[in-house]
Amino acid sequence: MKDSNFLKENNGRYFWQPMGHPGVAQTTPPIIFNEADGVDVIDIDGHRVVDAVGGLWNVNLGYSNTVIKDAMKAQIDALPYYSAFKGTTNDKAIELSYLMQEFFAPDGLSRSFFTSGGSDSVEVALKLARQYHRIKGHGARTKFISLLKGYHGTHFGGASVNGNAKFRNSYEPLIAGCFHVPAPYTYRNPWNESDPEKLAQLAAQALDDEITFQGANTVAAFIMEPVLGAGGVIPPHPSYMGLVREICDRHGVLLIADEVITGFGRTGDPSGVRHWGVKPDLMTLAKAITSGYFPFGAVMISDAVAEVFESADASGSVDTGYTYSGHPIGAATAVATLNETNRIAPWTNAAPRGAELKAGLQELQLEHDVIGDVRGEGLMCGMELVSDRDAKTPLDPNEAMRFQKAAYEAGAMIRVSGHNVLFSPPLIVSSNDIDRILTAVKAGLGIL
Repeated sequence: MKDSNFLKENNGRYFWQPMGHPGVAQTTPPIIFNEADGVDVIDIDGHRVVDAVGGLWNVNLGYSNTVIKDAMKAQIDALPYYSAFKGTTNDKAIELSYLMQEFFAPDGLSRSFFTSGGSDSVEVALKLARQYHRIKGHGARTKFISLLKGYHGTHFGGASVNGNAKFRNSYEPLIAGCFHVPAPYTYRNPWNESDPEKLAQLAAQALDDEITFQGANTVAAFIMEPVLGAGGVIPPHPSYMGLVREICDRHGVLLIADEVITGFGRTGDPSGVRHWGVKPDLMTLAKAITSGYFPFGAVMISDAVAEVFESADASGSVDTGYTYSGHPIGAATAVATLNETNRIAPWTNAAPRGAELKAGLQELQLEHDVIGDVRGEGLMCGMELVSDRDAKTPLDPNEAMRFQKAAYEAGAMIRVSGHNVLFSPPLIVSSNDIDRILTAVKAGLGIL
């Protein structure tokens, strides 16, 4: 193992990081983590902090789950890899598919298509949506509608339905036929509507209007996160997804729930759509499916959509996939994670701990004018930083990064995206861990 001096000398030199400028990484090298324990991560200098990011929304069960680790080790010894392309499979992929249909039965989903991660899952879901309509003889249904501020990964399909220019501009032109409607974002919306229920109706009507404008017979699917994550943690009013489901049904448009972040308990329920009482046609999953211990993802498919594919002629063949789809180590990791998730029921902790975190941030908002808005659902919390609260002027991102650095020094790893601060700690955090996060946040705010 290379010593710390070697790692620091070479940090940022040869490894281009995702979502970062390679030049900046050389002048301002990233934090190097080399240990983790429970809900804490420890850097190369021995500085221990509570991980208020949960890895990247994904380490739901913390860093010390020996059941998951033991399952990975056992699978490496038994079968480290074999293809799951047609004609061959592996035992763990079969077992996982059975467990997944049990877990998501309340959401009306029964079939699994396994991927390597969230961006892969979104790509597959978009393809399946188009193919579904083609099988049914509705080949003109190729368009996708999504929410402004929504995030759906980094592949060309996902980037095309992303609702944030930051993840699009460098790679345009993207896929044609992708359109965006306003999100039910109470703090900032084109109607200046502050009542969440009224805003839900306006945002839903905007979707209805867009489908009608495009021509319902040209729209394949509407894709949305049950709670917008990377866009700033934007929970809708409880009525919104039900309105969306009715609109999609009326127009024959598939509803894709992007649950790469919300799946497996983060909202305070086993799934984001279950939190809002809605059943989607397709669901994208990744992140917490293995608690971050192995790259893996899935698309869950409803019975109605599955029946169209399974009863079709050759047009029902799913001609997409990845070398690592159904990877046996990934599947074994997911089996162990899902069993642990069922045993622990982390959503029962996510709801009260998330309420504590949100309440603590709201108390800090009373003390600091730099906090423009606090919002959240379960253990997804967002804090919007502003330089002028009355005008809602976003804080300079460089100032937000100063806040992040100070909070880290005070004991918590916190994620800043632009002027938004995002919180997504492991779902096993304690009240004491929440206090540690809030203490660090207070210290960070103290320098602004």
